[in-house]
Amino acid sequence: MAFTPLHDRVLVRRVESEEKTAGGLIIPDSAKEKPSEGEVVSVGAGARKDSGELIEMAVSAGDRILFGKWSGTEVTVEGEELLIMKESDILGILS
Repeated sequence: MAFTPLHDRVLVRRVESEEKTAGGLIIPDSAKEKPSEGEVVSVGAGARKDSGELIEMAVSAGDRILFGKWSGTEVTVEGEELLIMKESDILGILS
């Protein structure tokens, strides 16, 4: 990938949600919401304290994460739609 986020920003690829409900009903595209789950593609170096000390990122490339519904900014990188967001917008890491 030719894009590396700066500071405490994270580049995320959305993970598509299921096409069916647990009961077997098929969800039409018009009723689907954008998923709030994704995979971290790349991360910046981290934020800096006032003293200049680097604060390491809690996530790394490959992590599967959960983020808020309105988090991030949509960008297109090499023809692929991705999200760029601050690390603080991430709600947690899924294992």
